[in-house]
Amino acid sequence: MTKEIIISGFGGQGIVSSGIILAYAGLIEDKYVTFFPSYGAEMRGGTANCSVVVSGEPVASPIVANPDIVVIMNEPSLTRFEPTIKPGGMLFYNKTLIKSQPQRKDIAVVPIEANVIAEELGQARIANMVMLGAMIKKTKLLSLETLKKAQRKRFVKANDEQLALNDKALEKGYGLL
Repeated sequence: MTKEIIISGFGGQGIVSSGIILAYAGLIEDKYVTFFPSYGAEMRGGTANCSVVVSGEPVASPIVANPDIVVIMNEPSLTRFEPTIKPGGMLFYNKTLIKSQPQRKDIAVVPIEANVIAEELGQARIANMVMLGAMIKKTKLLSLETLKKAQRKRFVKANDEQLALNDKALEKGYGLL
């Protein structure tokens, strides 16, 4: 089973980190993965997206043109990536920051109040972790426990308090669906 994923938003929203965490999680579960980031010269505020492919067999290319799953954190990314999703695919979007409604009727649309939930947990910057938790639950792509392990590989310099907060955000997103 091969799943092609695009994660997109502004720089500073944890877009690239989300992709790296998914890739690590796939490796932990002995899957084949590719990760391909794309972002502007600006560190924060510029456009950022990444492609992740998770598969049970070798992956020929990291390029994702028509994803099965798209995780969107901002309005411009919705406009850009909604049309590219394969029919029958899934769109997860950050309803807190995106006021438009997705238009596609041939995909599953999953709105998540990611920033609201992250702020309730005490840190707006973990909205990406809320989104990852929800996406993992709905798609059953990887396990929640594996995602928790993978975020520790990504954030090796983070303190135990931050890692625990990331876990809570993953769990909260996972528990929504």
